[in-house]
Amino acid sequence: MILTLVGVSDGMLGEIAARSKGTGADVLVRPPGSSVLAYSGAMPQGIVGVVRGVPHVALATGALYQGIGNFDSITGINLQEFSQLSGGLKYLDGGPFSNTGELVIDEVYAAAKKLHVGDSPKDLGLQWRVSGIVQQGKLSRMFAPLDYLQDRYSQKDKISMVYVKVDDPANIGPVVDALKEKLQDYKIYPMDEFVSLISVDSVPMLKQFTGVVIGLGVVIGFLVVFLAMYMAVLERTREIGILKALGASPGYIMGILLREAVILAIIGTIVGILFTFGTRSVIHVFAPTWSTSIVKSWWPRALVIALAAALLGAIYPGLKAARQDAIEALSYD
Repeated sequence: MILTLVGVSDGMLGEIAARSKGTGADVLVRPPGSSVLAYSGAMPQGIVGVVRGVPHVALATGALYQGIGNFDSITGINLQEFSQLSGGLKYLDGGPFSNTGELVIDEVYAAAKKLHVGDSPKDLGLQWRVSGIVQQGKLSRMFAPLDYLQDRYSQKDKISMVYVKVDDPANIGPVVDALKEKLQDYKIYPMDEFVSLISVDSVPMLKQFTGVVIGLGVVIGFLVVFLAMYMAVLERTREIGILKALGASPGYIMGILLREAVILAIIGTIVGILFTFGTRSVIHVFAPTWSTSIVKSWWPRALVIALAAALLGAIYPGLKAARQDAIEALSYD
């Protein structure tokens, strides 16, 4: 459970970072009060003109993010400007949108929704027609004409972000400083810095939620091991009596049960790691647009969590076994 949650969050955030990097922009301008991952809020499209007037800015283009439903979103772009910025979308089928109401989608969304060029996606609020399918990795899964998206969603002359290309990487710092001076209330990031901020800590409540899941994992593990070891002690009462009659110390008895708990924890961790590969396949089937990853750096942490839960669960049954009277244990039926 823990490894699957970490894998989903790491995969989703990693994909967002890669798509942001795939725009080819050097600097990103966001509306005042916006967070790293939240696209809420909008700014006047005239900001693009202000950005273009800054020295060393080679290209600036605005984009509008429009959420659709729970997880889907469409990004409105000026296709010509975005192509100059990113090097162009790589079309696998069809071509760019040529009129209003047409939509370009990436290969992942097309596969997830079983869409082809000419199809009309459902559950997107408006009537769209797929004009092209592109390779994933650049900004968004769905693209539409910026002006059409602005008009249909009452965002006239509004954009969500400005992507900026600088004439020379050495001038990124001066451009950022100049933009911060001109647009004092706006969020302005060098793209490398923005990508580095896309982490678990930047998602509201995700870190706390992960902590809660880990806590639940420890509690469940403690209860399962506690019940298993307690029943093991009851079932082995006569065996424990024989060992104590032969001179086994309480520490020896305790050590047997603790070692068994540790072995259970290690086996459970291995099984849990193997299950993460299975859950990734299941997620890919039922939620194809979700990116999941196998976070190997969390494997040792999962082992520590499992060991802690197992040892906590084995302490009381172990103490109970160690304190048993040998005569009473031998007469136990």
